[in-house]
Amino acid sequence: MRLQVLGSDASVEVADSAFAREFNETLVHQAVTAYMAGGRAGTKAQKTRAEVRGGGAKPWKQKGAGRARAGTIRSPLWRGGGRAFAARPRDYGQKLNKKMYRAAMASIFSELARQDRLVLVESLVVDSPKTRGLLERLGGLGVGENVLVVTELADVNLYLAARNLPYVEVSEVSGLDPVSLVRFERVLITVPALKRVEEWLA
Repeated sequence: MRLQVLGSDASVEVADSAFAREFNETLVHQAVTAYMAGGRAGTKAQKTRAEVRGGGAKPWKQKGAGRARAGTIRSPLWRGGGRAFAARPRDYGQKLNKKMYRAAMASIFSELARQDRLVLVESLVVDSPKTRGLLERLGGLGVGENVLVVTELADVNLYLAARNLPYVEVSEVSGLDPVSLVRFERVLITVPALKRVEEWLA
């Protein structure tokens, strides 16, 4: 399979196993769900009646008070009492094999290429960390403002220039994730980054 470089007559040959797969919706959904679940903190915690401070003495005698019997002021029925089904810290992570994750990423890249949402450029460099300069570059490329920029290595100027743009995100190849690839309308990727992705997925 060949991908055309934007603004040039050149094209790049890429492996079909990475950029010409059939779209596996089930696998992609599983990868996206696992990635989002892994981002959950899972630190919620509450106290049961055994863990709440106080409540050692019986509030009033068992009989003759004309009130419902009570053994502790820390009952879940009382204000300030423990929770009946207290939340506990938990891990929301879902297991996803590396081979399945790579297959899901290859499926996403293949679908991006089929829909012409994968835009290939020789390089993308900004001289200074200015948002205006990056907007002008993106406008000149005609990719719009809802775009994920993928580079081979981290570029500080590029990252700082995109930081104030709500619909532009910069990522290096090692930081790619399925949610970002699916969320943005266009994925702008440089040729060196494309080769790294091919090595990873092929």
